[in-house]
Amino acid sequence: MDTHLPLRLWFEAIWQVTSQKYGASGLGLQRVLGLGSYRTAWTLLHKLRRAMVRPGRDRLKGLVEVDEIYVGGVRENAEKFDNKELVLVAAEEEAPRKIGRIRLLRIEDRTGPTLRKAIGHLIEPGASVRTDDWQGYARIDQLGLTHQTVHYTALGSKNILPSVNRVASLLKRWLLGTHQGSTAQTHLDYYLDEFTFRFNRRTSRSRGLLFYRLLTQAVAMEPRPAKMLTGGRNNPHHKEWWSLESSA
Repeated sequence: MDTHLPLRLWFEAIWQVTSQKYGASGLGLQRVLGLGSYRTAWTLLHKLRRAMVRPGRDRLKGLVEVDEIYVGGVRENAEKFDNKELVLVAAEEEAPRKIGRIRLLRIEDRTGPTLRKAIGHLIEPGASVRTDDWQGYARIDQLGLTHQTVHYTALGSKNILPSVNRVASLLKRWLLGTHQGSTAQTHLDYYLDEFTFRFNRRTSRSRGLLFYRLLTQAVAMEPRPAKMLTGGRNNPHHKEWWSLESSA
């Protein structure tokens, strides 16, 4: 990590980000650190968010629930979503009613090719994947996965995928609470990374260990100048996951 800011400022910023259960907003970080510029606080936060996902991290294993959700924007009616982003949620089932690790990934659409590529990117071959009966999941067994399908029925509960539904609810609550729902669509990917980082370490009793983890990942991260932070996924300097070769 290359920086012109004092290391002490980075340490204070990392501590603020990891010591608070729900994280920090740009305005909150600016106030706590006494920064004169909101842009400096925003840049600090976004560089740290990019360090929250470790390159080459393990894919999910065991039994994994998968579903898609819409995030942000305004729902105009039952059929139309205005300015919403589609996010794939994958959650390991560690034990009955107990969620293990999660992965969140923004996707372009719900078509079979997109869903298969995303699932291959997130889940280890040999795992069992539980989905609803949406046709886009029809051929995910070609990825070396065991596919379990659950169906909606007129008499049954709609909560047929409880783990991903729980994660989706917590994600939306976090976006509305910590960030007042003001996350820019272009940077949604990095807010998803932050939520994943926090959720997967939710049982840690030591804030110091979280501080150490984020610090070591930030140090190992390649330099990210400001031109790579603005514009999010539309920035030509930003590599999308679907432009890379699948690791599956």
